[in-house]
Amino acid sequence: MKTPRLPIALQQALKRCLRDKLAQANLKLDRNYPEPKLVWQQRGTAAGTAWLECYEIRLNPVLLLENQQAFIDEVLPHELAHLLVWKHFGRVAPHGKEWKWMMEAVLGVPARRTHKFELNSVQRNTFPYRCGCQQHQLTVRRHNRVVRKEATYRCVKCGEPLIAE
Repeated sequence: MKTPRLPIALQQALKRCLRDKLAQANLKLDRNYPEPKLVWQQRGTAAGTAWLECYEIRLNPVLLLENQQAFIDEVLPHELAHLLVWKHFGRVAPHGKEWKWMMEAVLGVPARRTHKFELNSVQRNTFPYRCGCQQHQLTVRRHNRVVRKEATYRCVKCGEPLIAE
């Protein structure tokens, strides 16, 4: 799938947000952390990811175009918090107390772990599986791991293994 073109004004708004949040964090932490690289290459259903070792934030251009303000208000600060936590505390739990503190006390953003964006435009084929309480949709990758007997997945609600329908 071809990466959509992002309007320059949107790219500039994201960079402005990144610089503002970083300046806010540097002031509160009394540090001078550098600006991470912004990349528009995240694929799949993830809105964004923080790549610690290369100190960059990858954003999903399809979901970004569909949820522009939410990316500025929530997604970009979420990923920046991951990088700042890594710089400030080292390797810790991805959404642990350090990340929550960085989000709320330092960046002033509610600490939510997942987004609730509509995913129809980015979802691929899925395979139906069932447990004791509901139906699940597994991605092609997870389905293939089950078929090759490399993995078993369980329902987070009832704990039963997922069985292909």
